[in-house]
Amino acid sequence: MTDLTLWHYLAIATLGVVASIVNILAGGGSNLILPLLMMFGVPPDIANGSNRVGILFQSLTGIRGFKQADKLPTGDLRGILMPMMLGGLAGSLLASVLPNSVLKPALLLTMLGVAAITFFKPNLLLTPENAEVRKVADTPWAKPLLFAAGIYGGFVQAGAGFLMLPLFAGLLCYDLVRANALKLVCTLSFTTVSLAVFIWYGKIWWLVGGVLAVGNIIGAMIGVRLALKLSPNTMRWILFVMTLVAVAGALWK
Repeated sequence: MTDLTLWHYLAIATLGVVASIVNILAGGGSNLILPLLMMFGVPPDIANGSNRVGILFQSLTGIRGFKQADKLPTGDLRGILMPMMLGGLAGSLLASVLPNSVLKPALLLTMLGVAAITFFKPNLLLTPENAEVRKVADTPWAKPLLFAAGIYGGFVQAGAGFLMLPLFAGLLCYDLVRANALKLVCTLSFTTVSLAVFIWYGKIWWLVGGVLAVGNIIGAMIGVRLALKLSPNTMRWILFVMTLVAVAGALWK
């Protein structure tokens, strides 16, 4: 693996703060981190695994903030988490065994696909008017869709929030703030599973992961405070542009 300098680590930490804010408010912050790490010469599999260290601490920090604000719904967590965790296990196993020659283009293509979805289908984040919250067990397609979102999250992480938010807001009818809180709980669940898999396969660069964790914790604290203030549409535009720039940079290298 390539040697990283102090300036590399400062850039990683700084972008970790920004990416964490994006993740707390909507999702897709890993669209920035993964291309940056690959631009710095970190192999795609190691970048993918090391990123999960920061995501773990980011999720814990964000969940704590939403819980303190009484915005964390817990009534149907078991129904939501079980298919998500199973999907996360399947996705992370896939990412751990694929060769880098396949993994890098797969990561970049999936990130671009999620960016396109957020741009062309913004209405997927809208909760139906006057709708009551639905339980997973009573909602057709909820379990397989949650499982599929878990596979994606376990495989690439980047943009997973934009697959989960339509499920929580559009399908299960949580308001967007509570949908964001649930998104973090699910992210924590499949990240824990994924991190264990990546550790088992030796896919973590611990110094990079630790630096990301520091940046992600700071960003999560800021993100929770901003969660009720910024328009999701504004975040969608910012994320779309930043995703294209980050992926273009990784492709250029």
